[in-house]
Amino acid sequence: EPREMRHAVSGMGQVLDAADVVGVRQMLANMEQLSVAVNTVYLMVAVSLVFVMQVGFAMLTAGSVRTKNVKNVLTKNICDALVTGIAYYLFGHAFGFGDTANSFLGHSNFALSGIDSSQLLYVTFHMMFAAAACTIVSGCVCERISFYAYLGYAFLLTAFVQPVVSHWVWAEQGWAYGGAVADGDSSRLFGQGAIDFAGDVSVHIVGGFAGLVGAVVIGPRLGRFNAEGKAIPMPGHSATLTALGAFILWFGWLGFNGGSVIEILPTSAAVVELSDGSVVDVQPALAVQRAILNTMLGAAGGGLTALIVV
Repeated sequence: EPREMRHAVSGMGQVLDAADVVGVRQMLANMEQLSVAVNTVYLMVAVSLVFVMQVGFAMLTAGSVRTKNVKNVLTKNICDALVTGIAYYLFGHAFGFGDTANSFLGHSNFALSGIDSSQLLYVTFHMMFAAAACTIVSGCVCERISFYAYLGYAFLLTAFVQPVVSHWVWAEQGWAYGGAVADGDSSRLFGQGAIDFAGDVSVHIVGGFAGLVGAVVIGPRLGRFNAEGKAIPMPGHSATLTALGAFILWFGWLGFNGGSVIEILPTSAAVVELSDGSVVDVQPALAVQRAILNTMLGAAGGGLTALIVV
């Protein structure tokens, strides 16, 4: 029987008996387990770096407001993380990446019911993205929003708004998804969808527009303008905290963008077919390097431009 189980190794001119085949299969299984372990550690570091951005937002905002409002804005920043954790767990993942879905949103796996345990860290990564989008708004409405109103906004944004937008661009059923789909659906954005690598739409545009709407609806801080409409300076109380927050955010963004590759060692074919039929050979390690370098250059270029123009 072992003779009947012999297999030729293509291109090597060698023959493996049954014991060798078992050994090769075990080696492949061990390599797969190693890939899963490496990817888990890689994504865990990325999740941690994105969460550290909450510290950066807190320090930046605390340093930019008046002393009397520091405790208030810090409490709101902490509540961003608290509310996001529960809201995304109960509803966010389901609306964003539920197994049962249409082009607008998902509608299954509420409270992570029925989800594969191998996806839990992936869910946490997206939870941190939702928290980042939520916290962007805290600086736009600081010193002039009710605490309970802010909690309500935070829950709505992270339970529904941000997850739904992330579904549009990152879920295969989404109307703006840029990858190829099995049924060749051509009804998506511009007939081919869009590629959102690290949350341009689902995090930054969502948070930015939410902050803009909040600032417009609430209006300026009391005492910000005099009777003639002239702005009255309201400098932040601590340049040290503001600078510290900026550096922490910069540091966290390396994990935010670099971690968006999700897998540093691909466990499946590293070839992605786009909606226009073109094929991209994805090399995760190189993609991470490009993301990290672009993050550094983008921050440096943006900072220098603001310094010169403003």
